[in-house]
Amino acid sequence: MGKKAGIPKGTRDFLPQQMRQRQAVMDTIRRVYTQHGFEPIETPTIENIETLTGKYGEEGDQLLFKILMRGAKAASGQCDLGLRYDLTVPLSRFVAMHQHEIGSIFKRYQIQPVFRADRPGHGRFREFYQCDIDVIGARAPLAEISLLHAVSDVFDALKFDGIRIHLNDRRLLRALVEVCDIDLSQETTAIMAVDKLGKIGPEGVRTELCERGISEASAQALLTHIGINDTNEETLSRLEHLFEGREDAQTALRDLRVIVAACEQFGCGRESLLVDPSLARGLNYYTGAIFEIQAKGLDSSIAGGGRYDHLIGTFSGRDIPAVGISLGFERICVIMQERGMFSQMPSGVDAVVTLFDASTLPASLAASRAIRTLGLSCELYAGFDKLARQFKYANERGARYVVIIGSDELSNGTLTIKDMQSGTQETGAMSSLVVRNGTLSFSQQ
Repeated sequence: MGKKAGIPKGTRDFLPQQMRQRQAVMDTIRRVYTQHGFEPIETPTIENIETLTGKYGEEGDQLLFKILMRGAKAASGQCDLGLRYDLTVPLSRFVAMHQHEIGSIFKRYQIQPVFRADRPGHGRFREFYQCDIDVIGARAPLAEISLLHAVSDVFDALKFDGIRIHLNDRRLLRALVEVCDIDLSQETTAIMAVDKLGKIGPEGVRTELCERGISEASAQALLTHIGINDTNEETLSRLEHLFEGREDAQTALRDLRVIVAACEQFGCGRESLLVDPSLARGLNYYTGAIFEIQAKGLDSSIAGGGRYDHLIGTFSGRDIPAVGISLGFERICVIMQERGMFSQMPSGVDAVVTLFDASTLPASLAASRAIRTLGLSCELYAGFDKLARQFKYANERGARYVVIIGSDELSNGTLTIKDMQSGTQETGAMSSLVVRNGTLSFSQQ
């Protein structure tokens, strides 16, 4: 008896209709990224383990899929390779290796799967696609604006509503740590705890801060200062007053003001853009502005990123300004499925051409080629069969048209087009086939 078929938890198979949906979303994202001047790259699925470790923080490193060295036993833990956790660290390695080939300012997009040994959940998988854009070599805040503009256009093109961009800056979080009398040696600890605010709530964050050695007073002060005011202007003004005399924080606030004003220019008002002092982004490599995009009905973000001016330097020995944002492709598809946004997706094929016997094969092949030349998708029925079975197959494929070439059509040098939506049909010469506004028909009859 054979073993029961199965796949690892957190992974999925995709049927053809699902793949059409996913490809349509990817095509939209790719088109918008290209319109904004981003260029495509790819990097390997596997990286040297030293490329990946130490970049994501303690919790991130625990989620790395590591590959045992050839011949090593599992108990030894000897690993020299790993599956990429995200696309940002591989990009930084890529820039360090190719910096003389890509120019002083490089705008890249990358759409590839990444892997995390995470606990699967709603919209959370162990293998999933990310759709990244990054600007390398440009200082803040204009690069951040170009990223958010492109991503905003992606969601407009996908006809998304109910999304909001959350915006903060890591320099402000560092200043908050200092203002709250938390030692800078505990900065990462504090930020990691704040990053869990949406999951465990204020009391959970306070408890975790205290358990990690931060005083009750400092923990409470931090929770108070990361609050959100009624308007973005009120939040920015409050923070400007709080950080008076701290130049690094004031620079961050000036950058945020420019970003907010620019986002308003391309359509992000108070409902869709929020200055959020609690936004932390747990990854260690962020150095400046950080952002997340959240959607109604999902308890986690559907996009996130930020500035990471020191990460490339860990590979090249020279810091290079960089900022990027990653779309959570799988979560976007989950939301679109749940909201019925795929209901108008195209069928599997536009037309199916019949095939009855060997005598009709040449004409059927010629017809299928002619229809594809006109820009429609078309397939030849895979076998000699009765017309009823061929119609049934066309229905299963969601075909709009069945193109019939039987003995009568063959003798007359014609073919018949059956419109499966309207039920109408017409007969004409193959040479007069045309497509007008997406409809297959004949020219003058």
